[in-house]
Amino acid sequence: MKFMKLGSKPDSFQSEGDNARYVASDLATDVVVIIGDVKFYLHKFPLLSKSARLQKLITTTTSSSSNEDDQIHHHHEDEIEIADIPGGPASFEICAKFCYGMTVTLNAYNVVAARCAAEFLEMYETVEKGNLVYKIEVFLNSSILQSWKDSIIVLQTTRALSPYSEELKLTGRCLDSIASRASIDTSKVEWSYTYSKKKNLDNGLRKPQAVPRDWWVEDLCDLHIDLYKRAIATIEARGNVSADVIGEALHAYAIRRIPGFSKNSSVQITDFAKYRALADSIIELIPDEKRSVSSSFLTKLLRASIFLGCDEVTGLKNRVGERLDEASLGDVLLYDVELMHSLVEVFLKSRDPREDDLTAKASVAKLVDGYLAEKSRDSDSLPLQKFLSLADMVSSFPRQSHDGVYRAIDMFLKEHPEMNKSEKKRICRLMDCRKLSAEACAHAVQNERLPMRVVVQVLFFEQVRANNNGSSSTGNSTPEIIIPASRSTNTTDQEDTECWDTEDIKALRGELASLRLAKNQQENNNNKGKLMKGGGGLGVSRVFSKLWSGKDRSGEMMSSSGTSSPGSINDDSKSSSSTSKKH
Repeated sequence: MKFMKLGSKPDSFQSEGDNARYVASDLATDVVVIIGDVKFYLHKFPLLSKSARLQKLITTTTSSSSNEDDQIHHHHEDEIEIADIPGGPASFEICAKFCYGMTVTLNAYNVVAARCAAEFLEMYETVEKGNLVYKIEVFLNSSILQSWKDSIIVLQTTRALSPYSEELKLTGRCLDSIASRASIDTSKVEWSYTYSKKKNLDNGLRKPQAVPRDWWVEDLCDLHIDLYKRAIATIEARGNVSADVIGEALHAYAIRRIPGFSKNSSVQITDFAKYRALADSIIELIPDEKRSVSSSFLTKLLRASIFLGCDEVTGLKNRVGERLDEASLGDVLLYDVELMHSLVEVFLKSRDPREDDLTAKASVAKLVDGYLAEKSRDSDSLPLQKFLSLADMVSSFPRQSHDGVYRAIDMFLKEHPEMNKSEKKRICRLMDCRKLSAEACAHAVQNERLPMRVVVQVLFFEQVRANNNGSSSTGNSTPEIIIPASRSTNTTDQEDTECWDTEDIKALRGELASLRLAKNQQENNNNKGKLMKGGGGLGVSRVFSKLWSGKDRSGEMMSSSGTSSPGSINDDSKSSSSTSKKH
């Protein structure tokens, strides 16, 4: 830190209690200057030699008191009360010591207060050459404002000394100094700064510079939001700093200043109005350029703004929704279902219909699948209709696998055991059994929560995949085999609950048998059709044996451990005619 020593005489100011300061001297004091609740017992001559304002005040006081002296015939000290000197007793003491020629040290923390007080006391060159105003100006221009960190400290002190610091252009000069240094070519940065971030904004496109482009962002986090806004605006006005660096600065400031911003859990906040204004200010400062800030920053800022009750978040919602494909699951998990729904809507509206942006849609599909799975853990916050509504919005989006859809459905079924058969079938229609991985299939066929028709579909398509020598059943190689039960997609829920009957099962068995016969004419039926490689799954013929057994009364199956033991009953609906059929 830069500093300047003024004066050469020893500091002889002493205290008497908390409210009295005096100069140790053989000469009796002849004036008392009252600043706030502190009295300074001083001598007129040193003060009058350098302060035009004190000259006027003391002359006026002496003139009025001399008449009183004539009447009471005794001498007493003149009293001057100065109520509004900037910086209070501390800054007045600096000025008084300078008047006495005593040693006083100026630095970034007290120089603005001293400068404002010296201006207030009119300590100009016209009163005496080499006066305090001049000396402080030299110190500011040649030293303080040439220092990066001192300029920031000084700027911070100007806030408490407004409007004096504004009138003297001290605030503006600090802002200009900071902006000029933040805008300089990084190859010319030679001063000390704080930098703890690991990433480099050059993104590896060229060799990382010794000084990163966002080297200055952490140091400005010390500023109050009012000054911070002005600093960012001044830096932007120079036009030498790119929007992504400005965005990085805002991100750093939000992490430092908004409680709970960098964590998933909210913290106790007592002054909501303060932090609400802070979040609003950061939102206002975000550059218009689309990629100026990261999607993660936007999602966290939106989360904080909603928690703090900010009024104007529509613009921020739109920015988050437009880039929803870049968001991570952790960033959006604290959003309620209504907000997530509106963000997906924004995403859909922001897509150019002429462009088939499959990658972005696949990312949003994966995000929503994960969101629904996690939100399903809370049975109160995600009723069935909201689950279906959000899932439907991305049902047509491309997915390499439907494992995420299956996981969300399974979690919802687990947390809502009260669902009836019709509701279960509605939610299961979201899933394409042909796009489940072998692992998901293995889980599904033993999943007691799934409707029987879904389990059979999984078994069927897994058999198709096995008979295609492990090729994906999602491509053109999949035989076009219609499952009779799938007609329920064009029927009512009431029809759906009754359509999975013996005839459907027989028709499905016939289709499967034809496929197997065509593929494996030389093999015995008992040695083929394993569900999964390794032989650990349920053979399809075994499952159909179960379906034909007397245990199946309802069209629902409770799979056991994957052996040939019969399924158990989990529905009390009316028995079907299949009870009398045998495999």
